Amino acid sequence: MASDVFFSDMRTDFNNNLLDKLRKVIRKAGISNIDFQDHYAAIKMHFGEPGNLAFLRPNWAKVVADEVKSLGGKPFLTDCNTLYVGGRKNGLDHLDTAMANGFSPISTGCQIIIADGLKGMDDEEVPVDGKYVHEAKIGRAIMDADIIISLTHFKGHESTGFGGALKNIGMGSGSRRGKMEMHSAGKPVVEEERCIGCGKCQKICAHSAPVITDGRCRIDHTRCVGCGRCIAICPKDAIHEGTSNSNEILNCKMMEYSKAVLQNRPSFHISIAIDISPNCDCHSENDAAIVPNIGIFASFDPVALDQACADAVNRMPENPGTMLSAAEHAHNDHFDDIHPDTNWKQGLEYAESIGLGTRDYNLITVR
Repeated sequence: MASDVFFSDMRTDFNNNLLDKLRKVIRKAGISNIDFQDHYAAIKMHFGEPGNLAFLRPNWAKVVADEVKSLGGKPFLTDCNTLYVGGRKNGLDHLDTAMANGFSPISTGCQIIIADGLKGMDDEEVPVDGKYVHEAKIGRAIMDADIIISLTHFKGHESTGFGGALKNIGMGSGSRRGKMEMHSAGKPVVEEERCIGCGKCQKICAHSAPVITDGRCRIDHTRCVGCGRCIAICPKDAIHEGTSNSNEILNCKMMEYSKAVLQNRPSFHISIAIDISPNCDCHSENDAAIVPNIGIFASFDPVALDQACADAVNRMPENPGTMLSAAEHAHNDHFDDIHPDTNWKQGLEYAESIGLGTRDYNLITVR
């Protein structure tokens, strides 16, 4: 059976602002059907990397937290530390970044907990019995929660095509060693004739894997964890995935991690498709939005939600002067056009096959 996905566009009036619309959407989608009374509710979201301005503002989180509190729940905002060098690689830096980006108990109405602790080592091994993952390493605070709510900025992604609810849950809930496990399928290689020895890959790598000798880089695979940050940062596109199916395996592992997080407890999912940048919010920059703002989506089914958001983006015209407008339009799909080495459909097909939801949906508009 098709799942219901509720949607509201970006139009407002004097009596109905965007935060009011978010509140209406999540209520119409049935968030009150969850028993929140005296239960801990983890609101899983991304606090934004320093320098990136596409992440969701804390105002959105406050609407969700206030709704959970009104239903008797105990909400907290959470995310896990990153694998790469940046502003969220440990618990202290992560909290500093969240505060700098406007997240605080005052602005959001609840506390912030970094789920895998100070050094990214506070996790729980969760049996999932997947094809690729047998025990997912999930941030402990996320596993301690009674209820999971994903609050996602929907955007493009250089490894998975787009970043939606399932990426927010699966990759985002993995501890640092969990992220290593998800990324470890494909380790990058260097086309030396393209390399200019600039060293940007060295600066962004947390594991000292890029080694520059005689003005050319090579990747030390004994150190590399396969996170792919060097691929994104290389100004000459000299670094690429070492195996042709590594992104597909990453997608599958990410879906199995999502299953580990969501199984055996209630969950609810919200995606906001605005500032739709071509790359992840983990970047220290955000390129121009590839399509116009779309609106607010909510569902109990994260697969249907991601499918609905992807379809909505693909129905939109491209914004001029963006990565999408400069791309070779060979795929009839915005995400495939900007990241032709990815396969977002395969990720959702796999999610559906392991019981995370259905790609069939009924889109219900909330006025």
